[in-house]
Amino acid sequence: MKLLLTGFEPFGGSQVNPSAQVVGKLARDGVPGVTLHSAILPVDRQSGPATLLNVVRALHPDAILCLGEAARRMAISIERVAINLLDYRMADNAGHQAIDEPIVPDGPAAYFVTLPVRTMCDAVRTVGIPAELSLSAGAFLCNQVTYELLHYLATNQLDIPAGFVHLPALPEQVTNAYPPMPSMALETMARGISTIIGALQAIVPSPAGRGLG
Repeated sequence: MKLLLTGFEPFGGSQVNPSAQVVGKLARDGVPGVTLHSAILPVDRQSGPATLLNVVRALHPDAILCLGEAARRMAISIERVAINLLDYRMADNAGHQAIDEPIVPDGPAAYFVTLPVRTMCDAVRTVGIPAELSLSAGAFLCNQVTYELLHYLATNQLDIPAGFVHLPALPEQVTNAYPPMPSMALETMARGISTIIGALQAIVPSPAGRGLG
């Protein structure tokens, strides 16, 4: 299976992003049976989605798994839905702060992700790591890149399973937080994502025999 795995650069004043750390660790360590390609996306409403779609067009992956940070989550959160809304709680790294805007004017209100979310969640729990299914990817860049990715695949009739997973904060990000915030160790998150990738291998055909528009 040729997998595209993406994370985000740090944002909001943090020096690290757990999604980028997990992507980097799995890219270095590898995942058995998987040809892993990785990308770190800018936290920018314009270049973030554009970077992702450019990699998809160039790579022709068999599946796409995007990762991001949700600092107050207590578990690996597997998203089920991306909505057609930009409503940033803070400015992105380029200074944009979209409020109550559609991602794609006249686009569908939402897309369901096309990954086997229940199977993925059960697999992570089976190895003893907290995981949950989530109905909200928010309205910041994580939701935006997921919506634009799913919209691109749908409008080009590309049968490529794709979706998004949110990760908790790293311990070093919340050491001095008050009130205290949840966190998860990098090794635990990486093991959880590796388990998700293993679950994908059972349902994703390989090699890719699809053309990209």
